[in-house]
Amino acid sequence: MPSLKEIKTRIASVKSTRKITSAMKMVASSKLHHAQTAIQNMLPYENMLEHILKGFLVSMPDAESVYSLERGEVKKVALIVYSSNSSLCGGFNGNVIRMMQQAIAGYKAQGISDITIYPIGRKVAEKVTKLGCQCAGDFTELADKPNAKGCADIAKEIAAKFVDGEYDKVEMIYHHFKSAGTQILTRRTFLPIDLSTEKIGNYNDRDLSSNLVTQKAQEYLRKKGVSKSRKSEEVVELNDNFIVEPDMESVLSVLIPKLLNLMVYTALLDSNASEHAARMVAMQSATDNADELLKDLNLEFNKSRQAAITSELLDIVGGSVNNS
Repeated sequence: MPSLKEIKTRIASVKSTRKITSAMKMVASSKLHHAQTAIQNMLPYENMLEHILKGFLVSMPDAESVYSLERGEVKKVALIVYSSNSSLCGGFNGNVIRMMQQAIAGYKAQGISDITIYPIGRKVAEKVTKLGCQCAGDFTELADKPNAKGCADIAKEIAAKFVDGEYDKVEMIYHHFKSAGTQILTRRTFLPIDLSTEKIGNYNDRDLSSNLVTQKAQEYLRKKGVSKSRKSEEVVELNDNFIVEPDMESVLSVLIPKLLNLMVYTALLDSNASEHAARMVAMQSATDNADELLKDLNLEFNKSRQAAITSELLDIVGGSVNNS
């Protein structure tokens, strides 16, 4: 049995660790709120772009673009993979890296070895270097400070290479932020883009009404009807009230790159919010474990102290009996 001093040292150590995990949970909660605000600020632009693009596509059911043409044989692939720059966020980075490795293994099984990775986040960048895969650049700063310009530059570069034939297919791997308690690991095709009206807007299903991550809290919100779901809008064909110049094909060729920029940016915002939500859960779990450990240590400390007191009392009683 450990001594009272050893137990007291362990209790002090656990208390110190608990303070750190509790503080990190509060910091993650604050950052999650800012990340949700960034998504909320982006939603009006996303909704309007989707509305305009769907209106054009309904008017042009057979619309095609250089960005939507399927390649007969896929030989060159690019992956845009999102992770975080730091750890202590549970299985967030591990799940992304695992899916990236599965994607690489799947392509290599098909005989495709020309795979380029766009790593947005230090953790995935380190893994790409370790695996010896072809890396397109350093984008670690974007993971901590998401900005639309950096994402637009990436989308523009990838789109240009796709049009030039340097890439035959481009995919994105990231955590889709559905709510504070739910983040879905997602693998979706970036290029060639699917121009069907059913596909556009499928990922705009976020619930930004709360930053509570516990299952009980989410269940309470669902029962009370606090969660706000996005209403699906009916797409109508452009009528004679719209004047399109110079023509629909030219306008569409401008709208699609904007949609590609938006896809990269929203995936980054989703990944950023998912990271903070995952860190909140991890730190809350660590804090709860520290509380349980403190309870056990205090019980053990009290038992040891009581045993020591009982032993001393027995020595005193035994000594007085011998003296008498």
